[in-house]
Amino acid sequence: MNLLNNLNERQKQAVMHKDGPCLVLAGAGSGKTKVLTTRIANLIDSGVESYNILAITFTNKAAREMRLRLDAMIADNYVFVGTFHSLGLRIIRENCEYLDLKNNFTILDSDDCLSVIKKIMKDNAYDVKLTSPSYVRNRISFIKNEMLSEGEISKFFNTPPERIAEAVYYEYKRLLKKNNSVDFDDLLVLPVELFMKNKEVLDRYQEKYKYILVDEYQDTNEVQYKFTKLLASKYKNIFCVGDPDQSIYSFRHANYKNILNFESDYKNALSIPLEENYRSTESILNAANSVIKNNKERKEKNLYSNLGEGTKVKYIRTYDEKHEITLIMEEIKKLYNNGYDYNQMAVLYRTNGQVRVVEEKFLGANLPYKVVGSYYFYARREIKDLLSYLRLILNPNDDISLRRVINVPKRKIGAATVANIEMKSNLEAISMFEVIVDGKELEFKKIIQSIIKKSENLSLTELIDLVLDESGMRLELEREKTLEAEIRLENLNEFKSITASFEERTGSVNLSDFLEEVSLIADMSEHRENNDGINLMTIHSAKGLEFEVVFLIGMEEGIFPHQASFLEDGGIEEERRLAYVGITRAKKKLFLLNSKRRMLYGKDTQNPPSRFIKEIDSTYLDIVNSQLEEKERIKKSDFYSDEKSDVEFRRGDVIMHTLYGRGVIIEIVGDLLSVAFAKNFGVKKIKMNYKGIKKM
Repeated sequence: MNLLNNLNERQKQAVMHKDGPCLVLAGAGSGKTKVLTTRIANLIDSGVESYNILAITFTNKAAREMRLRLDAMIADNYVFVGTFHSLGLRIIRENCEYLDLKNNFTILDSDDCLSVIKKIMKDNAYDVKLTSPSYVRNRISFIKNEMLSEGEISKFFNTPPERIAEAVYYEYKRLLKKNNSVDFDDLLVLPVELFMKNKEVLDRYQEKYKYILVDEYQDTNEVQYKFTKLLASKYKNIFCVGDPDQSIYSFRHANYKNILNFESDYKNALSIPLEENYRSTESILNAANSVIKNNKERKEKNLYSNLGEGTKVKYIRTYDEKHEITLIMEEIKKLYNNGYDYNQMAVLYRTNGQVRVVEEKFLGANLPYKVVGSYYFYARREIKDLLSYLRLILNPNDDISLRRVINVPKRKIGAATVANIEMKSNLEAISMFEVIVDGKELEFKKIIQSIIKKSENLSLTELIDLVLDESGMRLELEREKTLEAEIRLENLNEFKSITASFEERTGSVNLSDFLEEVSLIADMSEHRENNDGINLMTIHSAKGLEFEVVFLIGMEEGIFPHQASFLEDGGIEEERRLAYVGITRAKKKLFLLNSKRRMLYGKDTQNPPSRFIKEIDSTYLDIVNSQLEEKERIKKSDFYSDEKSDVEFRRGDVIMHTLYGRGVIIEIVGDLLSVAFAKNFGVKKIKMNYKGIKKM
């Protein structure tokens, strides 16, 4: 087999390079996996023993794909292909005696680590309500991945929570050593420390792995950088493939400067840009190039394609987030009728909170979809917890909801206590809520009773804030200070968009009606087939994937680029790299959408178009005029009157409601009317300025 068949000139140059350092700047869709695997085959063909070759990837999936390709190309394949962590584990296993570990050491998973940290904090009387164990775990991981010395930790860890994390870290290290255990971060840290302390061991692995290939080099962090540099320091046969324009994982401590500094780290390094893209049309690549060229911290390259110009990138400015999705659904139906499969299309968004309205609209239109890399909105743990609180507030006798949230967030109410409450409930034939009379569980009962009392004169959206605050859910997630906690809090805040939308449409602030509506939507989303559908995912989740058609939504300042990036050093440049990744996921058709107004996290916002759209040369854009007729737009002013009404409402007045019909006002508190409707509707609380009511 001729290994160089079907390679372009730049790819051939990379594949045929043998000795010395080499950096391949592999643009999106430029065939980097083909280059990596073909180069390994070519090394073996040129006389290098396969067991002297090391190929490091970032994911098990990438490693599996590379191994499959190599097995098809090479007869006797002894190349080590694996992740940084799998390589680290092998080195630790082979050198236990140098690391003061017995060969039967155990690897703690994330939950095990958290349990150890919780025990340390409890033993040292640290208040987990003030400093979250998850936050401490996150800081310990940071210490290890950045390989901070004791002096550096003391220098950089200045806040009270960081001081606690520092103290826990030293005890955590002691306990792991005592228990002959390592954690996931140790799989990288321990080999690096071993190499730095023991030159003989390092030399042995340098002789073993004379040729080193690293995939996605732009995503390496400090410890991974040191790992590869130590291994390659003898022969310097290091071949790194990556794209600084696709470095989007700084929140995981990835340092894109590692790839930018490659040529200063390795003198006389060969640098090869792969600029021919085999995925996208010229129009899409022109848009991507015109955005990313605005970044200063990058290496120059310009993607091009021989797949033809294709259709222009469509830019659509919509009225609001619902109009945005409506237009997407119209385009999807046209594309489907023209032969595109649903699974060839993707809707990409910057934050998880944006997917909720997409799901609801797709459900209503019976469009098949799958949320990639995440749960459906209503299936998320935090949303189910919030709904259980709301059901319990509506009906304190709901034992199912009580069991779910009595210890959410943690209140030291264990399973034995709950079982005891349940047993008493069964014996006395009353609800679990009524049985509670003392202990920690009584504190929980008082929280629910307090919320019920305070909620009498609140809107649904105000009730959500009250539940998040009084239950402690919000505070727990804010203190945790992890990415997962941020996403969960984001989802809880987005729930307020659902209540606000319900109040706008109905004027009603009735919890029972709202929960009925939500139950129907949630039930639909949990019982749908999702094997073949439109892909919904964050842009981060889409990295490495490609689709015939891509819809990038929410292209507004404050949404994308995200408002948090405005204050971060290098934040806008990372957001621009993320935009570049999103644009280059599209093969044939790309739609960029934003809205004049958007309901997100329960707030109505008006944001200008994203700077990334303005950075695209208008000659590459098909700008669609999507303005609706004024009468067709759904605005807040269509539902509520901002001006004080001349009509005065009194107890006993008869009103007509657009949804519930005729009713009698039985109470007025603030701007809320309690109205008794026909028995099939009962008493409802209606906002006084709702346009859908009329005094008879």
